[in-house]
Amino acid sequence: MNLALVLIALALLLLTGAVLLRRRSGLPWARVHAEDVSAQHTPERPLYAQRYGLSGRPDYLIEQDGAMIPVEVKPSRRALAPYESDVMQLAAYCLLVEEHYGETPPYGLLRYADNTFRCPYTPAIRAQLLATIENMRELLEAEAVARSHNAPARCAGCGLRDECDEAL
Repeated sequence: MNLALVLIALALLLLTGAVLLRRRSGLPWARVHAEDVSAQHTPERPLYAQRYGLSGRPDYLIEQDGAMIPVEVKPSRRALAPYESDVMQLAAYCLLVEEHYGETPPYGLLRYADNTFRCPYTPAIRAQLLATIENMRELLEAEAVARSHNAPARCAGCGLRDECDEAL
């Protein structure tokens, strides 16, 4: 009898801890279909969109209101609004979900250290993503590409700094 009470109390304590942890995550309570953040399991196969030559794995893929929603987690990033590059990364995951599942997600979730942003996946965002992908392909094929920033810290961490004649 005492052992049963101890086990029930332990189960309630663990359940309460799990609920609190999920609340602090900033993510909705939803069924997780895939995740790419745990070191304890074999990673899921990436999503692939042959038409766009694009592949990738969102950190999480959850089902919310019948839609597959990609989630990207940037745990050390702190900002009041999502970075444009993160929005494009999330849009790429939305495109991959669209191609893989045949249904367009209405939004994706971007989780920073202190905020969760619900980023709509609109036709305008999709068009911006496709233009960005095309621009990136053109730059990859170019003979020379100009530096795209004026941030010395970005140059300091760049693996091509020694070869770059535009390093700051």
